[in-house]
Amino acid sequence: MTHAFHPTTLREYDIRGIVDETLGENDARAIGRGFGTLIRRAGGGRVAVGYDGRISSPAMESALVEGLNASGVDVVRIGLGPTPMLYYAEAVLEVDGGIQITGSHNPANYNGFKMVFQHRPFFGEDIQELGKLAASGDWEEGAGTSERFEIIDDYVGRLFAAYAGGEFRIGWDAGNGAAGPVVDRLVKVLPGEHHTLFTEVDGNFPNHHPDPTDEANLVDLKALVADKKLDFGVAFDGDGDRIGAIDGLGRVIWGDQLLAIFAEIVLAADPGATIIADVKASQALFDRIAELGGEPLMWKTGHSLIKSKMRETGSPLAGEMSGHIFFAQDYYGFDDALYAAMQLIRASSLLGKSVTELRSALPEMINTPELRFQVDESRKFAVIGEVLDRLTLAGAEVDATDGARVNTDDGWWLLRASNTQDVLVARAEAKTEEGLDRLMTQIDDQLAASGLERGAQAAH
Repeated sequence: MTHAFHPTTLREYDIRGIVDETLGENDARAIGRGFGTLIRRAGGGRVAVGYDGRISSPAMESALVEGLNASGVDVVRIGLGPTPMLYYAEAVLEVDGGIQITGSHNPANYNGFKMVFQHRPFFGEDIQELGKLAASGDWEEGAGTSERFEIIDDYVGRLFAAYAGGEFRIGWDAGNGAAGPVVDRLVKVLPGEHHTLFTEVDGNFPNHHPDPTDEANLVDLKALVADKKLDFGVAFDGDGDRIGAIDGLGRVIWGDQLLAIFAEIVLAADPGATIIADVKASQALFDRIAELGGEPLMWKTGHSLIKSKMRETGSPLAGEMSGHIFFAQDYYGFDDALYAAMQLIRASSLLGKSVTELRSALPEMINTPELRFQVDESRKFAVIGEVLDRLTLAGAEVDATDGARVNTDDGWWLLRASNTQDVLVARAEAKTEEGLDRLMTQIDDQLAASGLERGAQAAH
């Protein structure tokens, strides 16, 4: 037996597609066969499986378990929950890997798979190997077992262990995503006053799209914080691995700003540590890490790439502009938005300042959001190569860690190719509005030289 995956589904960091168009139950079964085969050949035999709140997830989970069992792997089924709960299960249970069925923050008709292999990220060539095994039918055979394991209360207890005192008035928006049941349990044990929004899991996402990096999706949380005069609010994406936050004045605290806040408490406990942020992060963050005595490291965008770099450098903290925050200090090194929410409470308590004060202390930068625009898949990396060649000839100050990040007297601008979609990503940050305009002109000039223009915004 062999299987062919749709060419768009096997991506750099995970597997993702449109249900019953590019991704279906047969794919889930083949993923189980392939992942189970690799686990067996690495000397393992037990895998944890969880799933998010999408309508297609239970059927995908059943097919995935069938595939794992057919390759001779025993499965521990932890059921519905956020992706970090699956990561937690993989870290603490006696298993050799984990798979979460999730469409992350994509629209309701998407689904996908995020994987961990023997406590390390499973991405890039690992994912391509699943495709090769399926194409050749080179799968192990066996008859694995399946058991259900209720881990949500243990996970909530582990989150609560990060509590450092203080009583706060907090708004929580789960966006009808998989984090909802965890939020409901967590606020019952946390001191203070807590108001929740949309904690009922609903794969149709009837209230707003579960992507907290889009400010339009924070409207309900802002209204709640203003109406109840709360200290701050937090929001989660569809599978609970990305956080959004607002302070008591309704100002968004972006991913790089959260990192700047967290860096202070992490470096107090681990002086001189390396703290990693992706190439989209503000220069103010890297400057703040250095000011606190840490070692700032700019790295490639992508949760799997960041996790791997953390392991390599021994970094206790890392994050992305997109709201993935990774804690290895007293935690497991994976991206967990619920744990990040607990760390925001912790930072406010330990630093003796309200979240609003912590946000106000950060420098106000003039920057664009993440700008994403369509480009033909065959051109996206080639365009970045052309841009880098032209910049090198011009003698520009360029960081080529992930695309082209160019420093000028006005500030910096970035142009990079997405690893997961047929889009280019741009961002710019300046000291003045006029400077920002000049930076955007440089981006547009580089695109024009490669026969492109920014055009309409692409979806995440």
